[in-house]
Amino acid sequence: MSFEWVLGCDEVVATTVRDARAGVAAGWPEWLAAESVQRIAAAGITAPWSHQGEFAELLFGGKHAIISTPTGSGKSLGYLLPIIAATVDQTVGVTVDSVRSRVTAPRHTALYLAPTKALAHDQARAAAALGPTGWRVATLDGDSDAAERRFAREHASFILTNPDMLHFSVLPNHERWASFLGSLRYIVVDEAHRYQGVFGAHVAQVIRRLRRVASLHGADPVVALSSATMPNADEFAGALIGEDAVRVVSQDGSPAGRRTVALWRPSVSLRTDTARLLAGLSDTGVQTIAFVASRQGAELVSVAAQERAVEPRRIASYRGGYLAADRRALEAALHSGDLCGLASTNALELGVDIAGMDAVLVSGFPGRIASFWQQAGRAGRRGQDALVVLLASENPLDAYLLEHPELLGESSIERAILHPENARVLGLHLAAAAQESPLTSADECWFGPATTATACALVEQGVLRDRRGRYYWTRPDRAVDFINLRSMGQRPLDIIEHETGRVLGVVDAVAADRTVHPGAVYLHQGESFLVEALDAEENQALVVASRPHYYTQAQSIFDIQILAEAGRKPLGGTKICHGQVRLDTQVLGYLRRDEVTHDVWDSTPMEMSARRMGTQAVWWTVPAHLVRRLGWPDARTGAALHAMEHTAIGLLPAFAPCDRWDIGGVSTALHPDTGLPTVFVHDGLEGGAGFAARGFEVADGWLRATLERLVRCSCADGCPSCVVSPKCGNANQVLSKPDAAELLALLLD
Repeated sequence: MSFEWVLGCDEVVATTVRDARAGVAAGWPEWLAAESVQRIAAAGITAPWSHQGEFAELLFGGKHAIISTPTGSGKSLGYLLPIIAATVDQTVGVTVDSVRSRVTAPRHTALYLAPTKALAHDQARAAAALGPTGWRVATLDGDSDAAERRFAREHASFILTNPDMLHFSVLPNHERWASFLGSLRYIVVDEAHRYQGVFGAHVAQVIRRLRRVASLHGADPVVALSSATMPNADEFAGALIGEDAVRVVSQDGSPAGRRTVALWRPSVSLRTDTARLLAGLSDTGVQTIAFVASRQGAELVSVAAQERAVEPRRIASYRGGYLAADRRALEAALHSGDLCGLASTNALELGVDIAGMDAVLVSGFPGRIASFWQQAGRAGRRGQDALVVLLASENPLDAYLLEHPELLGESSIERAILHPENARVLGLHLAAAAQESPLTSADECWFGPATTATACALVEQGVLRDRRGRYYWTRPDRAVDFINLRSMGQRPLDIIEHETGRVLGVVDAVAADRTVHPGAVYLHQGESFLVEALDAEENQALVVASRPHYYTQAQSIFDIQILAEAGRKPLGGTKICHGQVRLDTQVLGYLRRDEVTHDVWDSTPMEMSARRMGTQAVWWTVPAHLVRRLGWPDARTGAALHAMEHTAIGLLPAFAPCDRWDIGGVSTALHPDTGLPTVFVHDGLEGGAGFAARGFEVADGWLRATLERLVRCSCADGCPSCVVSPKCGNANQVLSKPDAAELLALLLD
């Protein structure tokens, strides 16, 4: 397959080619029944690759293990082999303690966890293709009806679900699941690298609760983790499941086709160039996914590509927030080949096995090198030649990568960050665990040394009751209903079309002020709507169909207060700190921007409620002697700090596993807590996610790269490639790139 018409364009600034490689096969495990081998071979798999065989042997031998190999390497077969042996052939490699087990009939079960519904359904299809007819495989999620849930609970041997369903439905009702849980031999945690930050801390506690409940029913399951490549796989996997020893399989033995990666500097705009390539590749029969950063962007790219394409019906959009029927229809169309082009958010970044994808367009660097390779791996999964194009957006990190393409190497993938001991998260899940079965000091083996102290604190708050060292849930309602795994806030809001009552999608409550405020433009599958009303109490936003030729961007104000300093160290001629902060935010209005030129039409004021959040931050100050030496007025200092803050936020993802939307910043010419000009960069989630703490660790390299971007950018006064931010709360007013460069150079000596 030739991609020369793309690679020959002037917009391509760098290319790298990975040559095709042969695979290294392994033999079938001796413990796998001949009938099972024949069924798998009939599905087209002649033998497992070396990494699949190694992973399967570790799991069969009772060892917790993580397979950390590139996307498309076939990690699933590694854990499916022992699961098939157990659930189909009733063969396990460890002795089952029948005395402890509360299950009388001989049975072996397995549970699979995926971060998305789409991935669980895709893996269910893959598993069913490898097992015998009648193998009791079931998916369990919010779309499952009562009959499907009953079948899963009473009859299934292999259940595929997600952490949310496990948390809200299975664990609180574990007595009804006693037969399944008491026979549980394997837990699969797929796409484990997605469980970072606060979401990861929640999932880590859900996994601990699952293992505890399984133990209560007499089972001791082996945990199999599957992940994209990460340099600290053993440490991360251990933190996620609560184990000190987790084996790692990281040597990929699968074959791979020739893959070309191109870096593209857009000539018109990121959105226009992405749509042009998506339409052009689709028209030539190259099945292509364009990964776009935002839901709104995916919709707009899809519409623009359809307008350019010869067959517009073969191009569509895919994103989170779609209803189940819409998602399933799009996935089926991709599998059948009816769709040739798709503009998607990272809802399809995960391991959904989309057959025949030949090219991937990454529209703007996704924030993490690991995420880039995860998206890139969607192409060439069948061994054919593949094309990956990274189209640079107008932000400091993308511009930095165009100048340093070597940073995109797979050897540069970031360490995964997880803090399961987050006190706020731990307390919530200990309350849920106490309702599932009373807590005791023995549960420290599951939840860690802070278990008893946290339980005592919950007693003081009236959440738990202490009865001779056993801690009980005291309320009539369910503890799990107070925990949203995906955020620390309320349940999502429904987006409803006013005239028809049709539910178009959902949006997180925390993001509602910015995305579905009155007057906002909301896009859904190529249709556009205007938000008529936002009703937080009823958890809904009402919209009406409309086709304005603009999109909206919320404007916010921020205030930050230091609560506790956790660390401090010298940095050049100043000091850098990190610790706990409190952030107050409020949406004060929104801009209307032209959908083609992105020019600002006007600004509309609003009165939205203020929001308060406790999180973690890293901050640095301008020493008093330097303030006196420069002699700048406060307005000039503030403009320099504001520009410095934007560039630093844009570049932190090169040094920490986050993207710029996971973090935020505040800068001021005089902060009341420090008494000095100060720049803060903070985590964007309640309780913190570890990204600011990582920024503190790598501060020297991070801020030197920030200075390099400020100095090397060719613009005169600042642009989106250096100091102009797409998420600035005050529309990038009052920025000074030259002063930011001068000031940061002085701070770094």
